Amino acid sequence: MNIISQATRTSWLAGACLLAASVAPAFAADDATVARGKYLVTIAGCNDCHTPLTMGPNGPEPDMSRMLSGHPEQLVVTAPAALQAEPWLYSATATNTAWSGPWGVSFTANLTPDVETGLGRWTVRNFKDTIRSGRHMGRGRPILPPMPIPMYKHMTDEDLEAVFSYLQTIPVVKNQVPEPLPPATATAAASTD
Repeated sequence: MNIISQATRTSWLAGACLLAASVAPAFAADDATVARGKYLVTIAGCNDCHTPLTMGPNGPEPDMSRMLSGHPEQLVVTAPAALQAEPWLYSATATNTAWSGPWGVSFTANLTPDVETGLGRWTVRNFKDTIRSGRHMGRGRPILPPMPIPMYKHMTDEDLEAVFSYLQTIPVVKNQVPEPLPPATATAAASTD
């Protein structure tokens, strides 16, 4: 016996579709725009930091099963690296996804379209504002080194839209990247207070 009416099922389905549409902002782009975005992501070296490195037969190589997913959440970093004296300025994890320097520790972001941990809820406006301002979502915390914001902020609107379009088409990777850590001096000062 079917106790759920057809009208109820239809109502639930309509509600689910509306919820799905509200969770992931629609951003449609033509194939040429997506292809341009892929080209720009490739030549701009986005994979160099946002795709974790793993040790392969020829040394470190990108783990493309985690393409552009940022710093692996399983690789826990709790404090800035102890840096050597000058001329050394920064240090990076073996995955090349966490960087430690005078700014503290920065972690490369998950650029996949995952709704919870990546760019899945972002709009093209959020993306452009972030790159233009050097601030998360265009208004939050600063985007830290080694992200080359001083160069990328000069991309045209069309280029940034193409990059965002491409990033919305890559495989989703659920990976919660941690928030940046403060500099060691700030951490030490906080512990003495």
